[in-house]
Amino acid sequence: MFIEQAYKGATEGWKYILGVITVFIGWQFVGSLPLIGAIVVKSMGTGTFPTEIGEMAALLGSNPFLLLLIFSFFVGLLTLFFWYIKVHGLKFLDFTTTRKKVDYGRIGFGFLVFFILTVSVTALSYFSAPENFQWNFDPTKFFILCLIVIPLLPLQTSFEEYFLRAYMMQGLGVITKNRWVPLFFTSILFGLMHIFNPEVEELGYIVMVYYIGTGFLLGIMTLMDEGLELALGCHAGNNVVTALLVTSDWTALQTDSILIDISEPKVGIEIFFPIILYAIILLVMARKYKWRNWKDKLFGKVVKPA
Repeated sequence: MFIEQAYKGATEGWKYILGVITVFIGWQFVGSLPLIGAIVVKSMGTGTFPTEIGEMAALLGSNPFLLLLIFSFFVGLLTLFFWYIKVHGLKFLDFTTTRKKVDYGRIGFGFLVFFILTVSVTALSYFSAPENFQWNFDPTKFFILCLIVIPLLPLQTSFEEYFLRAYMMQGLGVITKNRWVPLFFTSILFGLMHIFNPEVEELGYIVMVYYIGTGFLLGIMTLMDEGLELALGCHAGNNVVTALLVTSDWTALQTDSILIDISEPKVGIEIFFPIILYAIILLVMARKYKWRNWKDKLFGKVVKPA
């Protein structure tokens, strides 16, 4: 099973703890140096230092800001892979899937699911209340955005998936010897990683229901499918399509997207709708990939293979 893949390498607890610290430093400190440096240099000409994401994007330009932001995740991903391979002695396949090779068809299917979901929700929102949106399509800017987002934004989503759904899930699994602790811990942590997003500040902590719910969706499909492929595809599909379709001045992704949401930020009962959609997605995937033995895969023990 996916968590047991960790037993192919070193599983000492201190290596996982030190690994989390090392990856965090690589991601948040080393990887963010170019972004921080660019903001400091630009701020010298204005005399004010931006503190909000929207202000930073406006200062540097949305595309340069996005590139430098992605670079920090890229450094984090490289640090994580180095630690996996050199310290834990695992192969790339070991922390990606239990299959004999990476199933790119699963990655594509996950991407397609969230492509359809995101486009459908955006279209429904636009046609039901077009006054809440401003048309922002500029062919040149959008083409440049595509060149950045399509090949590079998956680096950000892949980092989050490998860090949480692979490294931490496998590490916590071999340490606690069960599956529910890593599932709950990584899903809640996924939500908490977004707590400083401007969406949370604008909409309130109730929006954490969406982020934590998404964490559980990705965690469940990883354990049930015995691999990271579906989660990689779903996460990339959500972020890539959202970055291309719609943005606003109070979201984490500031892009030259097709639409700008100009509505007043508010949240209602619709915040719980994704949970229903996620349940449907899991049922569709369970049928397609013939998932069985839910109780043991999500809540069973982790046993070192003989």
